[in-house]
Amino acid sequence: MKSRRYFFYFLTAIIFLMGVFTGKAYLFNLGYMMLGVIILSYLWSWLAVRWIGITRKTRARRAQVGRAFEETFVVKNRAIIPKLWIEVEDKSDLPDHRASRVVPSLGIGGQYEWSLQTRCVARGEFRLGPMVLMSGDPFGLFTARRHINATSRVVVYPTMIKLSHVDLPMGMLSGGEAQRQRSHYVTTNAAGVRDYAPGDSINRVHWRTTARRDQLTVKEFEIDPLVDIWLFSDFAPASLVEDPTLKRSETGYIIPTMGGIPASTEEYVAVVSASLARYFVELERILGFIAYTPKREIHQPERGRRQLTHILETLAVARSASQYTLAQMMVLEAQSFSRGTTLILVTSSADNTWVTEAMLLSKRGIKVMCVLIDASTFGFAPSGEEMAAYLRLVKIPTLVVRRGDDIADALTRQSL
Repeated sequence: MKSRRYFFYFLTAIIFLMGVFTGKAYLFNLGYMMLGVIILSYLWSWLAVRWIGITRKTRARRAQVGRAFEETFVVKNRAIIPKLWIEVEDKSDLPDHRASRVVPSLGIGGQYEWSLQTRCVARGEFRLGPMVLMSGDPFGLFTARRHINATSRVVVYPTMIKLSHVDLPMGMLSGGEAQRQRSHYVTTNAAGVRDYAPGDSINRVHWRTTARRDQLTVKEFEIDPLVDIWLFSDFAPASLVEDPTLKRSETGYIIPTMGGIPASTEEYVAVVSASLARYFVELERILGFIAYTPKREIHQPERGRRQLTHILETLAVARSASQYTLAQMMVLEAQSFSRGTTLILVTSSADNTWVTEAMLLSKRGIKVMCVLIDASTFGFAPSGEEMAAYLRLVKIPTLVVRRGDDIADALTRQSL
């Protein structure tokens, strides 16, 4: 368009010069007409991207890797002149989300609608928008752009594998018939700790945790004698091993190159944790969750789909960027677990210093189980078999998941 516009400029200037040298009136008239076309084209292109309504509709702001994310766009002409064409350029960073479109001519009050489905290939929180509208004049001399800065977010959960059974080392609490509910009163079954809320009784304050955290923390109690299950996901940088051919985007997600789970221990930890979370929620078990993603994320033990949603939202954006090792995390969170709790560690760490902390928890009556992601199958790392043998030697039941394994099959094997 620039070359065409410059040609019009040049031609108009030549016509005016010819009119000056020859004195012919028709040349001046022709020059004024050409100048009028240029001015009219500029105004038309400016108006072409004004008084346009664009609506972006999404069925849900939550999606999952492997499933489709659906969007519908509606462009409406609200001006008193028709629109010859409009190009809608979408600046979303959701991978493979190609929402840009060229809209054909719109009459006065006309509208154009299109829908698209995008298969989600990476977990994370992604931006939808902004958008840029572009149009021009009938002569093709000018183009105008208009930025629409409105944005929204979509969270893509990790893949969840359907599990039929997980063999757990059950906790030691005994009791009568399960009533499956939290208690607002002090009972003999301490279920964990949480931050102080206005109205909590002073006799519920857990002073040791309060002193350690330097903020008021209270104990939670439960009528149900069944033990809590805590899921502890390890996103420590020291535990991360991934295929060197993998590439990450600026926002941290792995750029997909093929189907299946990306060859990264971080992705396997997320998938395994999400699958276990759904399994226990569907069993109506009380489930708690801890991870450093890199900031500390803790969800106190609860039942129900809401708890699963909280966990999946945390796993969606989890990255291996914490400043702590797994051993340090376990020291920091040791007081969160009450006697009789079942603790499931999902880790790829080959550093056995965290095993010492796990053994200390076991001595306190906490049943510890490990789902070990064999890092040696992802890249240069110590063999996971040696780590698994050491864990079994110290009587910590262990399930091993290797790169390319059927995760459902790996997690339903008898833990040794």
